[in-house]
Amino acid sequence: MSLKKPSRTAPVPAAQMDWLKDLPAQGLTAAQTLQWLNVWTGQGLLRHIDSAFAAQVLRLDAGASAPLLVAAAVLAHMEGRGHTCLSLVELCRPPVALMGWPAAAVDGAQGLKALWAHLPATLADWRQALQAHSPSACVRLADAPDQGQPLVLGGPADGPLLYLRRYAGYEQRVGRRLLERAGEPLAVPEAAAREWLDRFFAPKPEEPAVTDWQKVACAVALRARLSVITGGPGTGKTYAAARLLALLLALHPVGSPLRVALAAPTGKAAARLKQSIDDALTRLPVPLDSGLDLSALIARMGPARTLHSLLGARPDTRQFRHHAANPLDVDVLIVDEASMVHLEMMDALLQALPPKARLVLLGDKDQLASVEAGAVLGDLCQDATAGRYSVTTAQFVQRVADQPLASEFVVPDPAPVLAQQTVMLRQSRRFKGAIGQLALAVNRGDTAAARACLGGSDNSAASPLLALQPSSSQAVCALALGASGQPSYADYLRLLQTGPAGQGAEVSSDIDAQWVRSVLKAFERFRILCAVHQGDWGTQALNAAVQKALADAGLLHIKSEWYLGRPVMVTRNDAQLGVFNGDVGVVLLGTEGKPKVWFLDGEALRSVSVMRLAQVETAFVMTVHKSQGSEFEHTALVLPPGGAEVLSRELVYTGITRAREQFTLVEAEAGLLEAAIHRPSVRASGLAHRWAEPPVKSGA
Repeated sequence: MSLKKPSRTAPVPAAQMDWLKDLPAQGLTAAQTLQWLNVWTGQGLLRHIDSAFAAQVLRLDAGASAPLLVAAAVLAHMEGRGHTCLSLVELCRPPVALMGWPAAAVDGAQGLKALWAHLPATLADWRQALQAHSPSACVRLADAPDQGQPLVLGGPADGPLLYLRRYAGYEQRVGRRLLERAGEPLAVPEAAAREWLDRFFAPKPEEPAVTDWQKVACAVALRARLSVITGGPGTGKTYAAARLLALLLALHPVGSPLRVALAAPTGKAAARLKQSIDDALTRLPVPLDSGLDLSALIARMGPARTLHSLLGARPDTRQFRHHAANPLDVDVLIVDEASMVHLEMMDALLQALPPKARLVLLGDKDQLASVEAGAVLGDLCQDATAGRYSVTTAQFVQRVADQPLASEFVVPDPAPVLAQQTVMLRQSRRFKGAIGQLALAVNRGDTAAARACLGGSDNSAASPLLALQPSSSQAVCALALGASGQPSYADYLRLLQTGPAGQGAEVSSDIDAQWVRSVLKAFERFRILCAVHQGDWGTQALNAAVQKALADAGLLHIKSEWYLGRPVMVTRNDAQLGVFNGDVGVVLLGTEGKPKVWFLDGEALRSVSVMRLAQVETAFVMTVHKSQGSEFEHTALVLPPGGAEVLSRELVYTGITRAREQFTLVEAEAGLLEAAIHRPSVRASGLAHRWAEPPVKSGA
């Protein structure tokens, strides 16, 4: 199933709803329920797969009730919106907020409230309505034998959850494996660990004496085979991860190499991870007589890879080459941008990871969750801000890292297991200016402060913040042309025209290769981000408008689909070509004088013939989701009109934090920023319930 939203069409004519007048007093029949769901599908409120799933439930169980069919359709719909389960508590009233439908679809004779008038009103009644079909061909209880039923009823007694079968399996395995990794203590040579940590984190006299959370993260990571390091931009997640690698190498037994793998959900994020880790390790001061060969570690790690590449994605199957029977050959796996890792991918990753290997997850818990269902990092980091460390953890951190944890971060026993292996980095060394203040205001839900940050901008090219409320999308084209004097697409296109031999030159030498790098880096200075694909303010229309504006300005010469300078984004993994969903490149000529798409991974260039790339789209404009793992000198975020269904606090925060030096907000109508900030996204999940037990006790 996909997160793609259904299109909205005109309401179904009243004549087609005549059957509503003849509803029996005892409620809807199964056939009438399906008819109602099909009406919503015709209006574009449900996807065809949602109503079709309800119909399949009725085919499997001829006695299926109206509540069961409605729950099945809503569950399928919510999976498409990124949720892994459906809370029965939400079904006790019309799920207006949950569905995110416009008011016209909520009220009226064919609306959400009208249907709910025929459904159970209490949690007990909903539970009974679903359990009446368990065991059956459709529903099973979570603790019952799996006989292939498509629906699973589980969760806590006071908040039962309904799952699609495969998501129940994903969640059960992920919850168990993460808890096992976090809860199994490892022996730590504390004296040696403290000596190395003091060397790697030498205090800086000019800085105030505050808790060094990076040092705490490295110490905590030694205690178990799972560690989670979260924090916003510039808090030093990869800086800490590099020092953790050096620490693990220093403590690793002599005689066997430390096998390390680096991975991220996208190619861009993977390249950035590798570059950051290598830079941090190269600059780490290590005495020559220490025996710590960091250069050998860097060489042995090799390039960072996408998760699909790491696991060995295979065409036309959800299965990977690496799994429990063929595990990865690693001692340590570091995964960056973990907020983008959905539940199914986390399940595959944990299955392929050897039981004795360490897993280190890096990510910003406040960013958008994955496009697919699940928000694993968000669930893992539910206690990150509060800390909730046990007394035992606090004592360990004091002994090994010489860092006292403030009493506000320590709780009486029992303390949550996963909280003991989770550290939030709280000081940004890079993201402190106007952009950082705007991001913080958005993150804490302070609309007045966010608007004040933008209102304080002088809207000049030198300002880090620019706010626009244009009457048409042409303002976005002006940004692409560099009308504001800020970084724009004009930068890379001028390089393209004035390259070593002018536009159309083939790449035939090392000098030309360096020029290709400069073109790709110039393109990466600027990006336009959107919330939606469709409409005048979506990626499709804006890509076409920007392309035309650049051509009209003489910066592009469009002679075919694969014109020189066209930026493209890969939309489907192709392991054979070495390209993965989210990779972005630019069309240039190759050594044979034929167009190729050139990609830049760190400083490494690679190219693919355009004839072999079938699954790509133009990438002047991309969704915020697709931008995760990337940073741009100048980022423009476009908020579409009537975007209440797609805008969220996390979307705006993620868009803002893609900008390094300058950020432009484009609101298609007034108040969209405030509307988004007031809508924090919460994904239904049962992982937190699975992690509630067993607790951590002091001395354990």
